[in-house]
Amino acid sequence: MKTIQRFKLAAAAVAIGLSFSAVAATPAASGDASRPSVVIVHGAFADGSDWAKVIPLLQAKGLRVVAVQNPLSSLEDDVSAAKRAIDAQPGKVVLVGHSWGGSVITEAGANDKVASLVYVAAFAPDVGQNTAELGKDYPPAPGFAHIVPDASGYLSLTKEGMTKHFAQDLPASATAVMTATQGPIFGKSFEQKLTVAAWKTRPSWYLATSADHMIQPALQLDMAKKIGAHLTRVNASHVPQQSQPAKVAEVILDAVRQSK
Repeated sequence: MKTIQRFKLAAAAVAIGLSFSAVAATPAASGDASRPSVVIVHGAFADGSDWAKVIPLLQAKGLRVVAVQNPLSSLEDDVSAAKRAIDAQPGKVVLVGHSWGGSVITEAGANDKVASLVYVAAFAPDVGQNTAELGKDYPPAPGFAHIVPDASGYLSLTKEGMTKHFAQDLPASATAVMTATQGPIFGKSFEQKLTVAAWKTRPSWYLATSADHMIQPALQLDMAKKIGAHLTRVNASHVPQQSQPAKVAEVILDAVRQSK
């Protein structure tokens, strides 16, 4: 009797395993494998859901889209997370980064599968630079005054910082959720230097936000010029992916169309 029970349990386990295999295979079957996949890297004080309005617009065009969930524990850790997502794609990748995610894609984008880079209100450091030093020659961004550390050195935005400076063009109902779900980032991540700058060998796009209180608009324009990016400007806060998702999606789609 026990033998029969063990056999039934084993059969059930196999059935469950096959079921999970079928589910896991479903995303790989979606989208056109001959076109680049889109891998999106979120910034500090956010998570992958920050892109919830843009992702459906890309998927509606038949694209495979993956939003990386950054640990936000170090540059190295976030780059590793991005690289895993890139390696999991069947072909070429258009790599998108927002804010801190720009530093991540600058390092992770050297992967042979990456066809192009899209910076959305994002940092674009050079080799040997760290993220913190990029804004030193510009007036302080107003939102920085609302970043607070915890006892372990992780940084978060206050409610006021999120509402008035990170996403001031979104309703209070949205910023309340963003405040509650934000991903704290380890402060020393901003001090870690890049060892490679993928924009030197990859075509790049940059969407600059003229009402940004987190990364100075002038700095954004200067970085876009330095990396030779296709430039688009929008009158938006630091999170155009939430306030103007169609415009952000169009920039990404342009990179997809021109990627080889």
